[in-house]
Amino acid sequence: MYPNIQAYDRGGMFSPEGKLFQVEYAKEAVKKGATSIGIIADKSVVLIAHKNITEPLLVPATVQKIFRIDQYIGATYSGLVSDGLRIIGLMRSKTQTHRMIYDETESVESIAKEVSEEMQQATQYGGLRPFGISLLIAGFDSKPRLFEVEPAAAFFGYKADAIGSGKKIAVEILEKEYKENLSSEEAIELGLRIINKINTKKTSEDNIDIGIVNKEQGYKQLTQKEILKYL
Repeated sequence: MYPNIQAYDRGGMFSPEGKLFQVEYAKEAVKKGATSIGIIADKSVVLIAHKNITEPLLVPATVQKIFRIDQYIGATYSGLVSDGLRIIGLMRSKTQTHRMIYDETESVESIAKEVSEEMQQATQYGGLRPFGISLLIAGFDSKPRLFEVEPAAAFFGYKADAIGSGKKIAVEILEKEYKENLSSEEAIELGLRIINKINTKKTSEDNIDIGIVNKEQGYKQLTQKEILKYL
């Protein structure tokens, strides 16, 4: 006889169907987050994130969705803001430690693996809850790289990917329109075209973040003036 069904909600216990309900709930939190898109271009990787600003008195500049992690690594998240900022801080700490010890930027796959290991701990022990976020980690080591880490702590490499509320539509468009020889500008234009299709409100320099990572300049976050050129 199975325990009370509520027992599966309260800890890291598999249901008879083989599900971790807390992980499933965390995935639902991600689906309510604003859409973020990552695209590997010819010699760079681009991150485009929509900022879901719903309060008219909110200062847009205080809402950030794309972050510099290290010289050649950037990241964005969708889901619970507090969880996202916690993992962003963790990534920065780990990459700084790696740089202090080895005097080099940590590889993109290595930091994605470390983050997934940290998030996995929250799915395994009672008294903890999974992080309610998915991450896109973009960077340049030997070549442009893009990884997604999801609430169950699995991580995979992608040529192009999306997270958040518009993931399904975004991935469908990326599967049709993505090409491996895109320039950075073409990748940004594709990402913005997808964001415009997903969101009903007009896209502006106030509600979009864009970051680019390449070999020459490392990570660069576009200013509002630079974003405006693409709108």
